[in-house]
This record gives sequence, structure tokens and C-alpha cells, in this order.
Amino acid sequence: MTARTITIDDTTLRDGEQSAGVAFTLDEKLDIARRLDALGVPELEVGIPAMGDGECEGIRAVAALNLSARLVVWSRMHAGDLAACRNMRVDMVDLSIPVSDIHLAKKLKRDRAWVLQTVRDMVPRALDMGLEVIVGAEDASRADPEFLLRVADAAQAAGARRFRYADTLGVMEPFGVSEAIATLRGVVDLEIEMHAHDDLGLATANTLAACRAGASHVNTTVNGLGERAGNAPLEEVALGLSKLYGLDTGVDLSDFPALSERVATASGRPVPWQKSVVGEGAFTHEAGIHVDGLLKDPETYQGFDPSEVGRSHKLVLGKHSGSSGVIAAFARMGLNLSQADARELLQDIRAFAEKAKRSPADHELLFIYQRLISRSAPEAMH
Repeated sequence: MTARTITIDDTTLRDGEQSAGVAFTLDEKLDIARRLDALGVPELEVGIPAMGDGECEGIRAVAALNLSARLVVWSRMHAGDLAACRNMRVDMVDLSIPVSDIHLAKKLKRDRAWVLQTVRDMVPRALDMGLEVIVGAEDASRADPEFLLRVADAAQAAGARRFRYADTLGVMEPFGVSEAIATLRGVVDLEIEMHAHDDLGLATANTLAACRAGASHVNTTVNGLGERAGNAPLEEVALGLSKLYGLDTGVDLSDFPALSERVATASGRPVPWQKSVVGEGAFTHEAGIHVDGLLKDPETYQGFDPSEVGRSHKLVLGKHSGSSGVIAAFARMGLNLSQADARELLQDIRAFAEKAKRSPADHELLFIYQRLISRSAPEAMH
């Protein structure tokens, strides 16, 4: 695959905050924006001006940080909403309009001709306000493919810079995404942005497929925060593009854990234990075969160096541990065990894990060890 740059337009502060029950304070919003910028995320979607004065204040406050990242606001393709985007001190506006027949008929009671005319009318208005324009095709994944191409063509003719392909309901799969984006790429010269939701657990896969097919920009959120099942996670997309395709995003994930924790706390959405890249379990190993291999050479069970995402391997003991892991765990605490001792301790460690439903902490391991010593002492006297 030809090396090229993919631009991440992170929408944690817009679509991420749209997650049910999530509301960032101004301080949280500013802190998250600073941290995203420090990682090298090149574009940030920072809010919806039509929501009112409080939202506008937050957007202006982010703009006042003078970050390196370009700033984007979101708006319905509606004159009143666009007017609210004036004087926000941002670079771009995503003008969003439904393009599927079900949205047009059921939600707006409009037809396809109205969509095309609205694009022709509203894009120039935004340009006159000094904003570059993304035309956001809401529910693009359920739109008639031929009509979608007409919308994209109208967006380009009206002066838009970018076309956002939104899988609004997360109903696509990578092969379909690849075909849809490649078709778009063959018809228009616009930047093409993929906006994926995770309702089927495919947001990251769909985002990567879009990039392979010619998308230039992608939407992400920290930890995959977002409406319903969330959006494509920033950490997964940036890492996947780099490791799988050699595509550069300019994003350095080495300080990502602090941002992940900040967003988890501010959103009230804890990171699941097994979440890729940032979950507590992502680099935690118990199984004897894995631990033995890691102790011999990390490359045996390491798909990428965890230090690249600010993490490190963690070895724990439990039901599936082997004697190598037991010896290593106790060596870390300054105790040198024999193979025989390790095998005997394993029985107690496995019993503990089965009963407690977790790995023993260091102080509990020491207690198990003391019991072994106590059992062994009377035998040594005979």
C-alpha cells in the first residue's frame, strides 16, 4: 500500500459528548482539547453552536487556546443553525444533511430534490462566512448509492472541501465500506471522511477499510465514546493505520493512557477491562504458556510494543499460571523459589483464584507462601 497520510478529525468533544448522559464541564472540555492537541491530533470537532450560548462559550474557549489542531463545528444544513456558527473562530463547519430515503421521508418529510438544492444553497453561505465546508451525509450507508454520488457531486460543485460518509447506525461491514468509498473516490475530487459507529462492533474495521479504499480523513473518539455503542476509537484507528497499513496519522499515543483516563472520568464511562489498547487487561498475562514465552522473549506474545501506547506488560498469577510465572512473580518480590516450591504453590494460587474470582495481590501471594513455609517446617523437623 502506498504510504500516505490519513487525517484524524477527532469528535470526542462533539459526537463523543452526544453519548447518552455525558456532559463535559468547560474545564474538562479544555483539558481534553489540550491533551488531544498534544498527541498531535490534527483536527478536532469541538461542538454544535446551535445548542446555545453555553455551547458557543465552550467552542470559543477552545479556539482561544490557539491549538495547532484545526477546529471544526457541526451544524444541520439549516440557515438558522449555520448562522449560529458565525464568529466561532473555527476553521470548518460540517453541514450535515440526511441522504437516506427513510430519513428524508419519515424524519423530514422531504424529497431528494430538496437535498440537492439545500446543498447548492447552504454551502456557499458557509463559505461566505469564511468557513471551509464538510458536507456530512447522514445515514449515507442506507442511502441509494446513485443518489449519494449526486449529493457528493453537488457538494463539490457548490465549493465544499470534504464529503463525510456517515455510517450513522453502524450497519456496514468492511467490504461494503471499501466499495462505497472507492466509488466515491472515482467520482469526486473532494476529501473523503469516514464516520463510523460501532453498533455491530465494526467501527474500527470499517474505518480502516475506508482508508484502504481512498478516504483521506476519519472521525474518531477517545475510548470509542459516542452515541449508542460509540464511534471508532482514536487509539485503535491510529494504531491500526500505522501497524497494519503503514499509514501515518502524526498521532503519538505514548501519552494516551492519561487522556483515556481523563475522558473516562469526565464522561462517567469507565474503560472496560478487556478494551483493546487502553483496557487494564490489554497487556495482562496469566496463561502459563504465554507467560513462559514472554519471560524468554517479549516478541513471542507481543503484537506491538506496549510502550508505544504508554503501557507495559503485566504478569499475574491465577488458575492458568505455570511454574515459570510463579517463580518470576516471587522473584520480583525478592524470593527465590525452587521448581518444587512453585509447583506446590500453584495449587494454592489456583484455589485462591477460583474462589476469589481474581488474581491474588502481592500481599496475598506472600501469605500463601508463608503457609507453604509453615507446612514445610514440621516436615523438616522429622
